[in-house]
Amino acid sequence: MTSPADHSPAIYAGVDTHAETHHVAVVNEHGKKIDDREFRTTAAGYTAIDQWITSFGCVAQIGIEGTGSYGAELARYLHARGHNVAEVPRPNRRLRRAQGKTDTIDAYAAARRLLDGSGVTAPKLRNGAVEAVRALRVARHNAVKATTAAMNALRGLITTSPESLRSQLRSLSRAKLMATCAAFRPDPARSTDPIQATKLALRSLATQVHELQCHADQLKRHLQQLLEQVAPHTVGLFALGPDTAAALVISIGDNPDRLTSEATFARLCGVAPIPASSGKTVRHRLHRGGDRQANQALHVAVIVRMRYDQRTKDYVARRTTDGKTKPEIIRCLKRYLAREVFQALRADLRPPAPAT
Repeated sequence: MTSPADHSPAIYAGVDTHAETHHVAVVNEHGKKIDDREFRTTAAGYTAIDQWITSFGCVAQIGIEGTGSYGAELARYLHARGHNVAEVPRPNRRLRRAQGKTDTIDAYAAARRLLDGSGVTAPKLRNGAVEAVRALRVARHNAVKATTAAMNALRGLITTSPESLRSQLRSLSRAKLMATCAAFRPDPARSTDPIQATKLALRSLATQVHELQCHADQLKRHLQQLLEQVAPHTVGLFALGPDTAAALVISIGDNPDRLTSEATFARLCGVAPIPASSGKTVRHRLHRGGDRQANQALHVAVIVRMRYDQRTKDYVARRTTDGKTKPEIIRCLKRYLAREVFQALRADLRPPAPAT
């Protein structure tokens, strides 16, 4: 191992993250290997990573893969210790085909990525109120998915049930269907009868749907209350409900200063125009990357505005007269809405001014 005195004091570290271990590599300002080591993903392990990296000299930057998953806690810890932490993308497939893949190779690749800065971004800190919003949205989204799955299973079971039972249930509305299935009292002495077994299964599924729906509604109320505290300007925008507003708040994170402009936010949401010209054809298209959940939230809000907002209706009518297609109009509206949302988010998440 090279000693700290043998290399430049400015060093860069890269971290390949996993569930149980993190592999850390250190290079100098010219990309030359210094050392690498594996650490456990525990509080003691994070402390050891910090001490080990700083033992080589002045730490210019630390690049971490997966700051939104396995590397989230390490990024929080190192940022709190005053380090310049960055999120680096995973090595591209061409590099992996040429050099192979190990934790050591990936860690050194992450460190060297910091030298040219390609694809390097500021990570979300996940240490404030926005992280609380994300946690509630994840729980609600899971409850909604589970409700849909249980409801689909119930309807599928009705479709294949005996006709005497199917004819009783097939024309009912959802509310009446749930009440009817929940009221079934199958005969336990006739458990081999398909009708009695199906009634038992339908009652179980109806109970699941009811409980999951109540759970999802409760989480939605908690999410709405939290958003009204964290992002009142954003929630106040027309057509943004708790779920769509939460997706947009989560996209910007607890450190909104990492997005330097409205154009940066538009690119993050996948609604920034990028050139797509060739030869004599000059045109633009929307960026297809970024946070797809934020993009979906903008899309849903635009569809709602096209139906219920008079200004948006007038805009659509005017642009349709100009010869624009509906997809083109939606793309423009998403871009305009991103500008409006960004201004509201900056007003909501701007750090408080220091006391004078």
